[in-house]
Amino acid sequence: MSHNCNAIGLSPLAERVAIMKTKLRLLTLAMFVCLAGTFVTTGAQSDPSAPLIHNVAPPNWWVNYTPNLTLLLTGENLSGAQVKTAAKGVLVAGAEASANGHYLFIHLELSPQVHAGNVELRIHTAGGETAVQLPLQDRADATGHFQSFSRDDVIYLIMPDRFADGDTANDRPPHTTGVYDRNDPHAYHGGDLRGIRDHLGYLHDLGVNTLWLTPVWKNTDSDYHGYHPVDFYALDEHMGTIQEYQSLVADAHKLGMKVLIDYVVNHTGPKHPWANDPPTPTWIHGTPQHHLSPVYNFNGLVDPHAPVREYRNTLEGWFADRLPDLNPDDPELAVYLAQNAMWWTEIAQLDGFRLDTFPYSSRQFWSGWHQRVREVYPHIDDIGEVADPDSTITAFFEGGRRQFDGIDTGLTTVFDFSMRDALRDVTIKGDRIEKIVNVLRHDELYPRPDLLVTFFGNHDNKRFMGEKGSTPAKLKAAFSLLLTMRGIPQIYYGDEIAMSGGDDPDNRHDFPGGFPGDKGNAFTAAGRTPEQQDVFNYVHALLELRKNHPVLRNGKQWHIGWDDTYYAFLRELPEEKLLVIYNNAGHKRALEIPLGGTPLARARQLQPLFGNVPAEIKDGKVLISLPAQTTAIFDVQ
Repeated sequence: MSHNCNAIGLSPLAERVAIMKTKLRLLTLAMFVCLAGTFVTTGAQSDPSAPLIHNVAPPNWWVNYTPNLTLLLTGENLSGAQVKTAAKGVLVAGAEASANGHYLFIHLELSPQVHAGNVELRIHTAGGETAVQLPLQDRADATGHFQSFSRDDVIYLIMPDRFADGDTANDRPPHTTGVYDRNDPHAYHGGDLRGIRDHLGYLHDLGVNTLWLTPVWKNTDSDYHGYHPVDFYALDEHMGTIQEYQSLVADAHKLGMKVLIDYVVNHTGPKHPWANDPPTPTWIHGTPQHHLSPVYNFNGLVDPHAPVREYRNTLEGWFADRLPDLNPDDPELAVYLAQNAMWWTEIAQLDGFRLDTFPYSSRQFWSGWHQRVREVYPHIDDIGEVADPDSTITAFFEGGRRQFDGIDTGLTTVFDFSMRDALRDVTIKGDRIEKIVNVLRHDELYPRPDLLVTFFGNHDNKRFMGEKGSTPAKLKAAFSLLLTMRGIPQIYYGDEIAMSGGDDPDNRHDFPGGFPGDKGNAFTAAGRTPEQQDVFNYVHALLELRKNHPVLRNGKQWHIGWDDTYYAFLRELPEEKLLVIYNNAGHKRALEIPLGGTPLARARQLQPLFGNVPAEIKDGKVLISLPAQTTAIFDVQ
């Protein structure tokens, strides 16, 4: 037992509050040091039937936070356990052990009058008695945290292992099975949280203001990507410490930037202990030996006429036929996952969620999850990954209204996969502009289409520059549309310097300059090639334009004209109108774009803002000669 742990929180309340306000980081660090010693066993330890505790989840909680808390204890000999506490303001409302005695759920009720400090829980069985300490903390000042996201944001997707190695000491952490080898695309490359923190200035100067990090939870083997968690309450040793996570978020907030957590609830890693020993009989769908194969199709989920057989494998199949599929409709697991989401949000002061493989967990679970999380964080937002090119499917999962099943998922928004395909097909393949227009026509399916997260690249697809026929000019064209059309744009790390790459894992190269021994450093202008600098300057200029003109973030979008190879659209607010014209042809085009019957019918003059191309309004038409695959932006008078 750690007596220093008990000392935390035993000073008078006023002093504790003052300490929390002035020495939050030190207290948090102390708390985590204490966690290693919270498991206390009393009684005859030689008795093989005595209860043993190996892990408590969550490892701590907060006062004035939630009225109820369910702990999941992992250990041995927990069958028939009775739990008591003498802590004031804490009531043990119930306790249930798994049939094999490896898990114990403890349901607590926390009074609003409960004070910060250690709550001792005494666990008694026929074989003996043990005790655990639950640290309860005062909450930090929420000012500047839990900010959520909005149309003012530009999201930058980072795969931490491939971005920058800020601490080489954690490249080969002890007692892990992961392999560090920068020459192996399936191994760890050394990127970590400190590496991201070291380059926040680069990201801020580029013009992005929201970071989405792929999962940083503890994984096993060489699951560098983070999507195979084996402990939902631990950071991967290759990523760094919880203190470094907190420091990264704190420094980002100082720069006016936000941080989203990539949250995984559909599955665990193959080596999670739950795979062969789940806490409840319904915690996991199936077993490693007997489970359903996955179906990556959402049609049955959105069809009011579909029987269960049309979507059961989608909800219960093991992803990649090897990832244990969690059953979040299990009542205890549903509470566990909601508490886990709240714990990460509070411990790191996070701003929102990216929800992985959203449709593969039931809609009723997501509805309850959102209800629980928003009882504490009423304004926090999230983005669901619904990886389907059909807008009628992606829109079905967005919250804000009940669907035919009577359920509102509560989801803020989704990624616009339809627009991703349209942007790539038009700019790379030269498909008709109408592909983009048709995606926009489906905006009526969404309660808030302006919040759709638009993108043309992420960690699951070939790099834009890895596609056959792509060029830097086409990449710049895709950026010009992404950063001027409706929605919240998301940029994949390295696309701003034209990084190339094929299918996974070739699309996850290390960012040049982020690792020891790199020949070039693309984090600096001096270290970039002329091609990298050209694309970087173009993206930076567009982001500056978007920052300086609220209409590009919040304005209504109107079609002004299009044919097979050009698209003209307006972004409009009462105080400003910007006209965007894009030529997708492989040659210069002289365009005459009629304005009659549009919001620009009375426009008199166009002032160039971007693209350095002149245009005029004559006889109710915009006259412009636009080079191949070029975008021009005008202020409309």
